[in-house]
Amino acid sequence: MKFKNLLLLLTLAVNFSFAQNNIIVTNNYGSKNSEIQNLLDFEKIYFEQFNFEGKDLKGKQYVINLQEFSDGKLVNTSLLFDGRETDYFKIKSNKESLTFLFKIADGKLKTYIRGVRFGSKKSYFNLKSDSDDYTLKDFFGNKRELNIDANQETPILAIITPTKHADGSTSYCEVVQSNVKPENLGTHFSIPHYFLVTIQFK
Repeated sequence: MKFKNLLLLLTLAVNFSFAQNNIIVTNNYGSKNSEIQNLLDFEKIYFEQFNFEGKDLKGKQYVINLQEFSDGKLVNTSLLFDGRETDYFKIKSNKESLTFLFKIADGKLKTYIRGVRFGSKKSYFNLKSDSDDYTLKDFFGNKRELNIDANQETPILAIITPTKHADGSTSYCEVVQSNVKPENLGTHFSIPHYFLVTIQFK
C-alpha cells in the first residue's frame, strides 16, 4: 500500500511539474491571399507565425537558435535571437506570438524573426545543395496544436531537402511527420544537409 501511495505521489508530482512548464503552440502559415502566396512560393519566401500560450510564460525570455546538420552530425549552432539581452524582451502576459521569415535563394538561407515589439537582425547561411531542393517545414503534421516544455530547447521548424526513395520519388512531409527525433532526421532519412530552428524559454 505504501508503495502504491508513493507511486501515486511521484506521478502527481511529475504531472504537476509538466503542467507548470507546458506551453501550447498553434500556428498560422503563409498568406491568406492566394496570389500573394503564389508569388511567395515562386520566390521561395516562407513565413510562419507561432502562437505560444502557458501559465508561466509571463516574465520569461526566449532564446532562438539555428542548428545546422551535415551528414547526420550537428556541425554548427547559430544564435538568431536572445531575449535575455534586456528586460524589454520579457514576455508581458501568458501569450506570445512570433513570426519566422525565411528566404531560400542563390545558395543562401536568409532568416528574420518578427515579434510584436521588435525585429531581429537578418542572418545568412550557406546551402550545400541547390536552393530549390530546400523547403521549410514545421512539426504539426495534422495536429492543430503542439505541447512543448518551456525549459527544454525544442525544435519547431526544419529547413530540409527531401528524403529520396529507390523508385526515384521524394518526400518532405514524410520526414517531419515521422516520430524520428529532429536531430536524427539526417541519419534516418539520408538527408545530407538540413537546419533546425529551436526555441527555449528562460
